[in-house]
This record gives sequence, structure tokens and C-alpha cells, in this order.
Amino acid sequence: MSSARVARRIAAGAAYGGGSIGLLGVAAVGVLLAEVQLAKRSVGGGVAPLPPGADGRYGHAYGTETPLRLALLGDSTAAGQGVRRTGQTPGALLASGLAAVAERPVDLRNVALPGARSDDLERQVSLLLAGPAGAPDVCVIMIGANDVTHRMPATQSVRAMASAVRRLRTAGAEVVVGTCPDLGTIEPVYQPLRWLARRASRQLAAAQTIVVVEQGGRTVSLGDLLGPEFAANPREMFGVDNFHPSAEGYATAAMALLPTVCAALTLWPEADRIDVDRHEDMLPVAKAAAEAAKEAGTEVSGARAPWALLKHRRRRRLPVPGAPAAEPEGADGSRKGGEAGEGGPGSRSTPVRQD
Repeated sequence: MSSARVARRIAAGAAYGGGSIGLLGVAAVGVLLAEVQLAKRSVGGGVAPLPPGADGRYGHAYGTETPLRLALLGDSTAAGQGVRRTGQTPGALLASGLAAVAERPVDLRNVALPGARSDDLERQVSLLLAGPAGAPDVCVIMIGANDVTHRMPATQSVRAMASAVRRLRTAGAEVVVGTCPDLGTIEPVYQPLRWLARRASRQLAAAQTIVVVEQGGRTVSLGDLLGPEFAANPREMFGVDNFHPSAEGYATAAMALLPTVCAALTLWPEADRIDVDRHEDMLPVAKAAAEAAKEAGTEVSGARAPWALLKHRRRRRLPVPGAPAAEPEGADGSRKGGEAGEGGPGSRSTPVRQD
């Protein structure tokens, strides 16, 4: 069965109350469980530090303009577990980058919980919307890895995602989801678990994309970002516990998400049109979801139902609190003008590596 059909079946099962569609075949479960026990002896050899708090205002240099409000939801990846400095967390990176592009301050709130699965999104959304300020301008969700490792039924996982996005969109927030990362890239995990983990991760990522787009959100594939680049350079891209991303890994993921976050707020200079030179296309949403799960940084957004727009946006260098200032840069390496935004008190900015 094609990847698109599997993703569509999972999404349909979530929509119509199915709960038995899993990410792996029954025959694979025994092998998977045996391999998991072996992997546990290697993964997490170090201890990942608790994620530093990053809530607050970024882009103080832009004065007293009304700040944009950015929120992060999800699991340890959204929280930034594995790094020790606030400026290395994805929330701080995205807030600094958004401030630089919008030339406005950005207020960040992060309600992500390390270890969370998708069924925790209901609590996180309620916590976020309970404040007097109401819904943020844009929400970024990063979740799914724990769903795979804890064998959460795919339909249950996707149903929880759809509900969370629907609530946020109804409240008036734009939503960008970084889909399930490729767990087949965790260094100590060997075959056949590596293959099974990759397959399950991509199936969930594609199904997440379908329901997010149907609810009016956008997705960005994190699978391949944590694929070839992480596999080729695991010591640099993974943190001390060999599971959570390092500072460089988080910067790479945040750099992929930033253009879509900005586009959702109509701040990105590229229009939502197809650029054939960048291998963009208009595809049925299930096929677009399956294609996106294969390639790093691919954005999927809604078009005319049942079609979706598959985009590969040019990335800019991210302002990272705690380093010298630098200008944004395009995918071709050219300067785009303007200085990078600032983060919290005493922060500075620096570019990170890009495609």
C-alpha cells in the first residue's frame, strides 16, 4: 500500500472514530519490542538537562510596537530539552527570528512538556487559551516521537492533533506543525528497529499533515532534517543523551520552521505560488503529505480542497541570542538587508548554518 493511502487511512480512522489502525504491522511488533530493549541500553547514555525557560519578550530593539505573540506546544523537542542555554531552545530561536523578520517585538510562551504524547495537547491548548490575552498570533506544535516509541494508536494520535489545531484555529491563531521526526536516525538504534522506526515516523508525519491542513494549519517536515544531516553528523546534531537534538540540531529545525511561521502571518516575501525550479507542486493532500514526509523542510498548506500546496521556502539565517549580530541571508547565501532581531535582555544575534 502506498504511503499516501496509509496516511489517508489513518486520518480517516481518526475522523470517523477508528482506533485500531497502528503504525506497524502485527508481525513487526515482536521484533520491535525485542529491539527496543536493546536500544534502551544505548540510548540515553548521557543525561539530558531539563529545558531552560525561554518565555518572555524578544526583539527589544524594535521598541514599543505591539508585540506579536508566539506559542510553542508539544513534547521535549518543542520545550528544548537537551540544551542548557535559553537562546539555544527552538522557542527562543523562532521568537528571535520572527522579531527580525517582522521588525516587531515577540512575546513567547512555551507550554510544551517533555515526554508528552499527542493526547496531552488538549491540556496544553486549554492552558494556552485560558490566559486573559486569548489566543496567540501563531502557534508552533512539535510532537509525535513519543507517540511512536510508546506505540500510541495512530488514529488516536492524529485525532488529538486534529482537535488541538481545530481549537487553536477557531480561537483565531495561525498554526504551524513540525511533524513527527524520523526516529530511524537515533544513532544507537540498529536494524531492523531503525527501519521500523523510520517507517512508523513517516506514516505518522504524513497523517499529521493531512489533518492539520484539513483544519486550516500548515506543516513542515522535520523527518529528513533529522535524517541525512543527523545521520551524517550524529555527534554534532544530537545532544549528550544521544536522543534529543543538540543546539545545532535545534537551530537547524527552527530554521526550517521559521519561513512557514512568517508566511502564516503574511510576513515572508515569497508568495504562495508554485516555483517549479524549487520542485514545488499542487497535489492531492494525501500525496503531498507523503511527499513532504520524505524531504526536509517541506511545507504543506491548504489550497482548493482536496488539493494542497507543496513548497520549499528559501531559508534565512536565524538570529540566535548570545552571539554577534548578523544580517538575514537567503538560500543562495546573499544578504537580504536589515539587521537581525534581538532576543531577551542582553542577548545578541548570530547566523546558523543553512542549505
